[in-house]
Amino acid sequence: MAIKPKYVKQLGNLLLERYPQAFNTDFETNKDSVMKLTNVDSKGVRNRIAGYITRKKASSQAASA
Repeated sequence: MAIKPKYVKQLGNLLLERYPQAFNTDFETNKDSVMKLTNVDSKGVRNRIAGYITRKKASSQAASA
């Protein structure tokens, strides 16, 4: 697994705390949610944050199952 920049992790965790119902294990849905909930202009940064959230949600669902 690649090392994510600190700002990606911080913003991803903040979004998961504030809006847990807005995210799931689907990357495309998460990408749209990140776009709506933040003011990140960079497509690459938005995709990294959405990917990080997707991985976190998938691992939390796998751990609880």
